[in-house]
Amino acid sequence: MMRFGIVIFPASNCDRDCVHVLRTVLGHDVEEVWHEAGSLDGVDAVVLPGGFAYGDYLRAGAVAARAPVMTAVRAFARAGGPVLGVCNGFQILLEAGLLPGAMLRNDVLRFRCTTVHVRVESTQTPFTRSLRDGQVLRMPIAHGEGNYFAPGAMLAAIEEAGQVVFRYCDAQGRVLPDANPNGSIRNVAGVCNPAGNVVGLMPHPERASEELLGSDDGRLLFESAVMWLETRKRSLVTPLRGSR
Repeated sequence: MMRFGIVIFPASNCDRDCVHVLRTVLGHDVEEVWHEAGSLDGVDAVVLPGGFAYGDYLRAGAVAARAPVMTAVRAFARAGGPVLGVCNGFQILLEAGLLPGAMLRNDVLRFRCTTVHVRVESTQTPFTRSLRDGQVLRMPIAHGEGNYFAPGAMLAAIEEAGQVVFRYCDAQGRVLPDANPNGSIRNVAGVCNPAGNVVGLMPHPERASEELLGSDDGRLLFESAVMWLETRKRSLVTPLRGSR
């Protein structure tokens, strides 16, 4: 059994969904971490949920990125711990400098709440390690500032390093302009840091983790993280060959 820390900021509104999926659906321990916390001791993975942290004043995620808990999140990430930012959580990780790029207003200049398809572009993260390259997932989005942007040189470096984790696509996995719900450059729906342990995406996997909701594809991301953590823990306790 793993222990997940769910970071809660004032005006987070998807934290309960994440708690439900991880605790009730998947059966793991969950610690709800308030934004003023100074430590993440005892957790195996961290999730920054969606919502409107601090009312999204200034820019989405800008104030939350400077919350006391983010010092602990940075330390956790530097130590190799898996961190997932969903929607507003993704925006916070960008503003905190834990992920490359920035978020702009949706190109349609209105809030988008719909179901999208994304294609898995990298399986080199804890949250996608058990998935397949090119696998198509169906999950909902709900955001007004989900238009991912990175300037030319940065985007080229991100793509060359394999840091694009998800792209918006159609149901057949084709990356087309019509499949892009917000204008994100190159249809980018999610990215990771160079080490791969910090991942952000705009679609909501916690809202697609039970068949009753129309899709349980999002559950795969959490299950993948659990498998990755189990593998890492086994490697840490396996005795060296020839030792007694």
